[in-house]
Amino acid sequence: MEEPDPLPLSALQHWAYCPRQCGLIHLEQAFDDNLHTQRGHAVHALVDKPGVEERKGLRIERALPLWSDVLGLIGKADVVEFEPDGTPYPVEYKHGSRDKAADIAACDDIQLAAQALCLQSMTGRAVSEGALYYASSRRRRIVPITDALRAQVVETAHAVRAMLASATLPPPTQDVRRCKGCSLRERCQPEALARLQAADFSRAPFDPDA
Repeated sequence: MEEPDPLPLSALQHWAYCPRQCGLIHLEQAFDDNLHTQRGHAVHALVDKPGVEERKGLRIERALPLWSDVLGLIGKADVVEFEPDGTPYPVEYKHGSRDKAADIAACDDIQLAAQALCLQSMTGRAVSEGALYYASSRRRRIVPITDALRAQVVETAHAVRAMLASATLPPPTQDVRRCKGCSLRERCQPEALARLQAADFSRAPFDPDA
């Protein structure tokens, strides 16, 4: 049996944010820019160029390729800081503020944890912590890589694979906060689909008694 293609790490963050967004991007290969995505591109331009430097006893690698054969994941870390003993510490760059809503911030945590599991697989060293750097706040948010978070990575990867295998686009989220900032809102049409689902088609279209 042929092995499935590895999942990009970004797909886990997309699924955690909104399964339909993940489907539009990774199943239908659709992507549109808006102000939020453009800001994200600008932030990542700072770390997308591969490079290595030494700073305060740390070896810092940018745009480091990542993979895990066990989990079937592949991607790239914005920054990985290696301690003197070789222990990796992933740092993912995000636009926006560090004080975003906890449930939305948790989507970023899953992506970071997936990076940590890849680094652990690649180096053989346990990765117990990482950080998310938010450009608007210019501050880091420390993320412990807990067993629960590791389990979420595995669960999310399975969910994305099941979607790709079924070739079925998930329904829109019911969380308007997430729709508001999504660059794929026009493609998704969550409001139109919601009206369609709520419509009563049991009556004849020209029923004079309606």
